[in-house]
Amino acid sequence: MRFRLRAFAMHLGASASALALVLGALYAGWYRWPGWYLTGVVHVVTVMVGVDVVLGPLLTLLVASPRKPRRELARDIGVIVTVQFVALAYGTATLWQGRPLYYTFSERILETVQASALPPDEIARAARENPGFAPHWYSLPRWVWVPLPADPAVRDQLMKSAIEDGKDVIDMPRYFRPWADGLPGLRAVLRPVGELGIFTRRERAALAARMTELGLDPQQPNALFMTGRETRLLVVFDLATMQTRVFLPPPPPPRRGG
Repeated sequence: MRFRLRAFAMHLGASASALALVLGALYAGWYRWPGWYLTGVVHVVTVMVGVDVVLGPLLTLLVASPRKPRRELARDIGVIVTVQFVALAYGTATLWQGRPLYYTFSERILETVQASALPPDEIARAARENPGFAPHWYSLPRWVWVPLPADPAVRDQLMKSAIEDGKDVIDMPRYFRPWADGLPGLRAVLRPVGELGIFTRRERAALAARMTELGLDPQQPNALFMTGRETRLLVVFDLATMQTRVFLPPPPPPRRGG
């Protein structure tokens, strides 16, 4: 049993270290709050942890035996490590493709733009027409303003494209502009949390209470909602500097029968 436990501990340590290195690098670079929440990657990370930190070492605990020939033991552990590596590589690729690259303000909405939402042709066009905002493989998340073009014909074309093809202006970096340039328009659309209809009455009350706990005034027009991949949260701004103060997710729905 001591042999099995030693093999389990060694495998667990190596697996946990490899996963922590990958997730730590991705979190530090791209998925810091609110990135991980808005992109909805919790389920991907859960699978990676389940396979690489739980299942792999447990299988080693089962197959490791001092009476087993070394070649057979090496083969069994090699198969386990291969499965772990495939899971780690797949999860890492998924997180890389889904990493947040831009937090955008366009019209009246704050939205998240993930790397997977940017078509290669749009990236190439941005590199030619708006190189300062074109994404690169090493680009970190940045806040940008995305105004609609002044030309009515182009605006109509973009709106038609968004409806028919799902290609929105926030997925076209050639239209991106400095975040500071959009602050006057952002200030104009900020509202008290109680007026943000995207949240339910229960959610607005809970968010207002949370703001009060943090020393923020829920009656001031200092908030706007932000959307991500099937998620949304409240963004509260400092009205003096227009810097983000806090990101608050709505409370989970009540349990049925509770």
